[in-house]
Amino acid sequence: MARPLTWLDRLRIERITWTLDQRLYDLPRAARIAHRREVRQNLLTAAQDVGTRAAVSNLGTTSQLAAAYLAAEFGDRPRHSWTAAGVWAATSMLIVTAILADAANGFAAGIAASDPHVTGTFHWGGLSALQSTVTCTAVDGHTSVTGGGLSLLGWALWLAIAVLVGRLWRVPGTWRARTQAAAA
Repeated sequence: MARPLTWLDRLRIERITWTLDQRLYDLPRAARIAHRREVRQNLLTAAQDVGTRAAVSNLGTTSQLAAAYLAAEFGDRPRHSWTAAGVWAATSMLIVTAILADAANGFAAGIAASDPHVTGTFHWGGLSALQSTVTCTAVDGHTSVTGGGLSLLGWALWLAIAVLVGRLWRVPGTWRARTQAAAA
């Protein structure tokens, strides 16, 4: 006989389903949604048969289940991670932007400190190979800074490190394997 599920039981099942979904973000969207729906339906069915507590404990941890799904999709070898690449790209850009802005503002502050009534245009090559040229225009001691952003080499380095951190060179092999499996 099927047991009725309370709203608390449904919330527990939904929490587990969405926790698993968060751990599966490296899977393609369609596969992730399919796994989420499958786990939700299996938990609902099992909860009606044996109870929610037993169904959840029989499932195991979401990290173990996610690892099994990811291993089935990509194999046991180290795999790419769009999440790791994105986190690196976002956080490193915030830090580098702050450092470059401080360097450019420090250059302007140094000019103003050298002569309180300085007037003229001053150029600085920026931080070696990472920063574009900084131009400081001073009029009677008041400075304004232009330039000083990330150089072309800096952008290339930032992108290369994002690829390394996320192991994104493995993406074409994964797509090839998925295409071959779908054709078979």
